Formats: sequence, C-alpha cells, structure tokens
Amino acid sequence: MITFRYHLVSIAAVLLALAAGVALGAGVLDESLSAPEDGSASTGGDAALASFEDGYAARTSSGLIDGSLDDRSVVVLTLPGARDDEVAGVRRDLERAGATVTGTVGLTAKLIDPGNRQFAESVAEEAAPDASGEGYTRVGAALGSSVLGDAGGELDETARTVASAFDEGGLTAAEEAPDTFADLAVVVTGPSRVGDAAEVLSGLVRSIAGSGSGALVAGPSSASREGGAVDVVRREASQVSTIDVIDSAAGRAVTALALARAADGETGSWGTSRSNDGPVPE
Repeated sequence: MITFRYHLVSIAAVLLALAAGVALGAGVLDESLSAPEDGSASTGGDAALASFEDGYAARTSSGLIDGSLDDRSVVVLTLPGARDDEVAGVRRDLERAGATVTGTVGLTAKLIDPGNRQFAESVAEEAAPDASGEGYTRVGAALGSSVLGDAGGELDETARTVASAFDEGGLTAAEEAPDTFADLAVVVTGPSRVGDAAEVLSGLVRSIAGSGSGALVAGPSSASREGGAVDVVRREASQVSTIDVIDSAAGRAVTALALARAADGETGSWGTSRSNDGPVPE
C-alpha cells in the first residue's frame, strides 16, 4: 500500500533533483548537454557496444584516413569540459592519418570567461603587440601565433614569449607544450553549453584558424545542440570547419578527413543530421 511517508519521500526526491538542476546550470560552461560517461552517445551508454564500435571503426577506417594528413602538423587545443578519452582518440586518429601532433594545449575557463576580457586583452597586447584585431579576435591571433606558423619550424622567441605569458596568466595550460609550429589546429570541446562565452569562443576560433592553414572545432554530438560550442561556431564563425561526432570511434576518424579538407581550403560542417554538409566529407 502506498503510504503518506512514501509521498513525502517522493516529493523530497523531486525537490532535490530540481535543486541539483539549478546548481548545474551555473557557470561559464553548462554541463546540461552532457551525454552518458560510460559509453558514447551513439551507443546509448552501453560500454560493451561502444567497445565493438571502437574495434570496428579501427579496422575499417584505415583505408579512409591513412595518408590524408601526410606532411601536415597539428596542434590540439582543448576547451574546458573536453573529455580526456575523446581528446586522446582524436589525437590518435590524426596521427594515423599521417599528421605530426606538435602538442596539446588547454584553453582554460579563465580565458573563456568574458568577465576576464580586459585581463586577456592586456596579456595579448603586451606579449604580442603586432597581433591584429581587437578584443578576443586579437587574443586569438596572439594565441594562434604561439602555436601556428611555418610547419615543423622551431618556435621563435615571439611565440615562446606569448605561450609563456598566456601560461603564467592562467589563460592556457599546456599538457604537452609544443616545441615546433603546426600549420593546422583542432579545437576539441566537450558536451557543455557555452553560455555567455559564445562571443569569446567565436572570436578566438576565427583568429586561430586565420593564423595557420586551417582549423577545425570538434565535439561530441551534444555540442551541436542549441548553445553547445559546435552550434555556436556554426552560427557565429562559419568560416571554421566543425564536426560533432567525436563521441564515436568512427566520428573521430572522420575528424581527420574534415581537417584534411580544411587544409585544402574547404570549410564545412559534418557529422550528425544537425550538420550542413552531411556525415562525411565527400
């Protein structure tokens, strides 16, 4: 029999759930778009099925991506909330495609927070006085100059000065600091909403893309839902390529193909049905 106590417990559980939802809605990046953590979105969170999908993609994608990034070098940039396994998977497939990955650099929440705009601008202006643009366009140009340039060439004094200033200012956190320039960049995002940081993100990625031979913003499927990082880039920085399926093994392989297209001067958005150019570059 359902008792009065049962109703009280049920109501309390609902109120706690609502309170948790309100708490999670705060901050620069909102995690409400998150997909299951124990498996990719494409496999519905089933780890066993995700394992099969990973194995199948590894066996079948080689002929598709091998050599597509030969003689190219790539720097991997991560946004707050990017998931380690997806970053590692993207990097692995870039290398399988023939690219040299120069390093991995995290763009911190301090950089993305629009409340720190004045500080970020001052760091960029002092470290890279020749950087073009204003606001976050200039910040992105300075950041781009520290990792993108003559592919394979050693970072010059200006690039090292900028990288050091951004790092000391807490605007970046290099997991593996590059020693050489890359000509391409992949910006990996997580499932979070961007919130008030939309203008920041679009300004940064536009300038980063302009600093090299091409750039790509890559995220999981939820990142292309309304307010996600991929969605924002598609609307506000359409000159930057995007892909929204890195939460699947096949999608991480397609990331290499999309970056190869960006290197050839072709911009597009690929992945889920929310993409404009289909699932895979043709």
